[in-house]
Amino acid sequence: MRGAAMSLTAAASGFVVFLLSVSVIQGQNGWRVTYTSTQICAFKGSAVEIRCSYTYPSTINGLVTKVKKRFWFTELGNGESVDLTTISEYTQRVQYHSENNDCTLRISDLRERDSAEYKFRFITNHSTGKYTGSPGVTLSVTDLRVHVSGFSTSSNWVELKCQSSCPLPGHPSYVWYKNGQNIQGQTSDSYSASLDPADSFSCAVRGHEDFPSPSVYGPKLPSVSVSPSAEIVEGSSVTLTCSSDANPAAKYTWYKEKPVYKYLSEGPQLIFSSIRSSDSGQYYCRAENELGKYININVKYGPKLPSVSVSPSAEIVEGSSVTLTCSSDANPAANYTWYKENEDSPKASGQIFTITDFRAEHSGNYYCEAQNRRGRQNSTLHLIVVAGNSTMIMNIIRLTVVVLMLIPLLLLSLWARKKKTLSSTTGPHEPEEIELDSCPAYENISDTAAQTEDPEEQEDLV
Repeated sequence: MRGAAMSLTAAASGFVVFLLSVSVIQGQNGWRVTYTSTQICAFKGSAVEIRCSYTYPSTINGLVTKVKKRFWFTELGNGESVDLTTISEYTQRVQYHSENNDCTLRISDLRERDSAEYKFRFITNHSTGKYTGSPGVTLSVTDLRVHVSGFSTSSNWVELKCQSSCPLPGHPSYVWYKNGQNIQGQTSDSYSASLDPADSFSCAVRGHEDFPSPSVYGPKLPSVSVSPSAEIVEGSSVTLTCSSDANPAAKYTWYKEKPVYKYLSEGPQLIFSSIRSSDSGQYYCRAENELGKYININVKYGPKLPSVSVSPSAEIVEGSSVTLTCSSDANPAANYTWYKENEDSPKASGQIFTITDFRAEHSGNYYCEAQNRRGRQNSTLHLIVVAGNSTMIMNIIRLTVVVLMLIPLLLLSLWARKKKTLSSTTGPHEPEEIELDSCPAYENISDTAAQTEDPEEQEDLV
């Protein structure tokens, strides 16, 4: 196979053929088929000519070789080489031309299903004198399309691109049409435009304006609906439906904005078999090249497990202020109620519960209940108080009073022991007299001492 420069062939008779390679020779021992090209790209609706030449040995085993039959065929899936002129699909559209060992296949009114590999075969008068030029010529039938991208829900400004199903050789120039009129100065395959519902756009390859693309129209916004139309509950089945009278409107695509467009699926319906809270959001339907208005999905669900917190988060000091906070994910928003364990009546309502003067009796388990019409959940928080500064001060004061009360008793004890020591130095028969009459509180002690004959025992008693 020899590669050559790609060329464009166009004729007034309606031929639109792009030759991608030339001069391919298939042959052996004098049997040969030479195709002018191996790759051909042609526009839908046009005509194409596939050309070749062939040779064969002039004699075989001394017998002159004569061609009895020549025809073109394409593989139909059963491996048979069937003459195209005998196939109803090609009737009235296929013509052969053969002169001086040249072979030409002409197919008119090309259709996309004509895209295939075509081969030339000839049969001679010899039993073994048959030959097929293989591989053959690949024909690709293309239809120009205008692709729309860069859509926006806030404006109709889009990017248009003229595309074909097979690559066109070289650098072809394009023609753009708005409402059937040539847009001057536009030769690129891309064109930016603001689409209006009354406008239509199409494109063509310059020199082949007879085969333009189908027109695309301004946005005829598709309508979107949801079923069931009532409140959407988590876990239920939900179906979104998109419909449009756009021209054409053969393809539907679904997107979700989170916060940029995310592709979901294709088809006129988007089905949630068991919808979840995370599926809430805005959904867009695009019909063919037009983007529809969004539909908002608002899934209702019961409260998730509440989260509870306490402030300050450090140790709770007696007498301080404590704030409890509760939060839960729920749709619709949850109502909050605070309870203390083993108490029937609620302590407070709302997300925030504050205890301004926390005491020891406030210690215990508190739980927050989050509730909406879809359900309820609760979470528990344990609180315990530690001694505060005021309690410590009171304890110090009490200790000080006790100590002050013990000091006189301690001094009295020391004084008594001292007197005992002095008494023992003056002799056993000369006890020191102690006047107790002046101390009424000791009258009983004095009487007892008088009844005691031993002076040491008297002092010990004192």
